Amino acid sequence: MLWYKSWLETRWRFVIGLLLLVLSATATVFAYPQVVKLLPMVSNVDLGGELGRRVAESAELARDYRGYVWSQWFGQKLTQQWTLFAVLLGTGGLLAQSSGGGALFTLSLPVSRNRLVGVRAATGLAELLALAFVPSILLPVFSPAVGQTYGIGNTLVHSACMFVAGSVFFSLAFLLSSVFSDVWRPLLIVLCAAIVLGLSEYVFPELARYSLFRVMSAEVYFRGGGLPWLGLLASAALSVVMLYIATRNIARQDF
Repeated sequence: MLWYKSWLETRWRFVIGLLLLVLSATATVFAYPQVVKLLPMVSNVDLGGELGRRVAESAELARDYRGYVWSQWFGQKLTQQWTLFAVLLGTGGLLAQSSGGGALFTLSLPVSRNRLVGVRAATGLAELLALAFVPSILLPVFSPAVGQTYGIGNTLVHSACMFVAGSVFFSLAFLLSSVFSDVWRPLLIVLCAAIVLGLSEYVFPELARYSLFRVMSAEVYFRGGGLPWLGLLASAALSVVMLYIATRNIARQDF
């Protein structure tokens, strides 16, 4: 009952996210032949500064299919789109339902508030797990269609890092949803935080190595340095703490 109710509350956000990510992953693979043709033109462009350095680096990575997939999919498209839907799935909950009276029905169920919040969080995380893995699995499936191959092992590692590290955004949205009674404030606050975090890599490039997005894309692993264990453990711990605080906030609420 609780699992089904949580699914009904989030199903359209999940389904829309899954469809968009599947289409984006498919487009990333089939765009590769055209990208290869454009590489000579990009190499002649000099933008200067950090932006120019990143454009040049992306062009250089695109000369190799594995580098192209990492830079375009795991480093950009999946990171950006997955973060958006992590925030969307994290918003809502009992406080948001209270304005419409839905919380009264939910609270009348013969279960504790801790279980109510726990099932809602677990449902959102399960959906995010699917969003991290399902679209990415299409990369090794469709790559032979463009004359390339991509390892399933790399796909699983990058997807796992995306889910573990990126869950911080879901947990923060979930926490703020236990504080604010509307959907929009948690959504806007977390999205603004994500944008600021992304822009800070350009403003303070010397701090980019510590960025959460670098952990999500598993850049260290891509460059042959192994898994970013410290970043993954810190992200997982932070997510657990925020989800616990959200649970305590709901338990103390007077609906």
